[in-house]
Amino acid sequence: MTRFPNRFQPGQPPFLIAEMSGNHNGDIDRARRLIDAARDAGADAVKLQTYTADTITMDVDRPEFRLEGGLWAGRSLHELYREAHTPWDWHEALFAHAREAGIAIFSSPFDPTAIDLLEGLGAPAYKIASFELIDLPLISRAAATGKPLIMSTGMASLGEIAEAVATAQAAGAGSIALLHCVSGYPTPVEDCDLRTIPHMAAAFGLPVGLSDHTMGVAVPVAAVALGAVIVEKHFTLARADGGPDAAFSLEPAEFRAMADACHMAHAALGSISYALKPSEAGGRTFRRSLYVNRDVPAGTVLGEGDVRSIRPGLGLAPKHLPDILGRTAARDLKRGEPVDWTMLGRAP
Repeated sequence: MTRFPNRFQPGQPPFLIAEMSGNHNGDIDRARRLIDAARDAGADAVKLQTYTADTITMDVDRPEFRLEGGLWAGRSLHELYREAHTPWDWHEALFAHAREAGIAIFSSPFDPTAIDLLEGLGAPAYKIASFELIDLPLISRAAATGKPLIMSTGMASLGEIAEAVATAQAAGAGSIALLHCVSGYPTPVEDCDLRTIPHMAAAFGLPVGLSDHTMGVAVPVAAVALGAVIVEKHFTLARADGGPDAAFSLEPAEFRAMADACHMAHAALGSISYALKPSEAGGRTFRRSLYVNRDVPAGTVLGEGDVRSIRPGLGLAPKHLPDILGRTAARDLKRGEPVDWTMLGRAP
């Protein structure tokens, strides 16, 4: 059983979250299959979103409640969220299924009643979505549970992130982690600005991860190389099946490829070291070194044609060549011998 960490630590292997969102397409059996597929694809946790159309918006016929442009152009907010929400009466069954399947499960609450529901189910943590980062009362309510709190920072200024962090700390969050996020659906790679990850970690003294909406897996891998300790990615069984978020979600084989690549990137980070690596040990023999280039009689003053730098590396290092030229051969030297100090006399 994958357990949700009580806190995230810099340098730890990336914790991979499969965001189900509305990709269950209104079918609880598909939701269960998504949980199983996420586990099999290498996810450490699956995340839900806990809201209803009426807890997140209003059914009002006004222009500002209708979307313009993007994937959901022309639809009202209420219509979109009515389609995309995960019914509240599914939550208990999905939490139980995930626990039986051996994968952690948690959710993003969008109002206090959602937190009440999730608390009743023993949710191990809470995620604050980017669009809710400025809802400080919601952050305070989630943090007051004492559970770990993950907050996405899409669209937020540095000051807004600071307010959210201060609110969570004051309310007693068990731990806090931030997710660098660009709330474009999908996000162009050139908008990602992944160098923000180490800057955010230093600015707030908190572990930082990535909530990613790009197409493909390259950006999460790069984020791990920059120190991301969490990667959240939308997940679907098949983009061809449709769904509100399907267009920018990974299929199981893609998520597995991302998981493997992220863990490989983390392993490759290692530590700061200039020591010889075990895989290099045999290679030292094939570094360049100084060898006798032709037969040289004893007493001969060594010139440039007598010694040269070649592979293998069993002779003196090439840096000693200036010290060797002009000295005499202490004995007969044979072509192909590695040069060492014992075969050299003094300069005449």
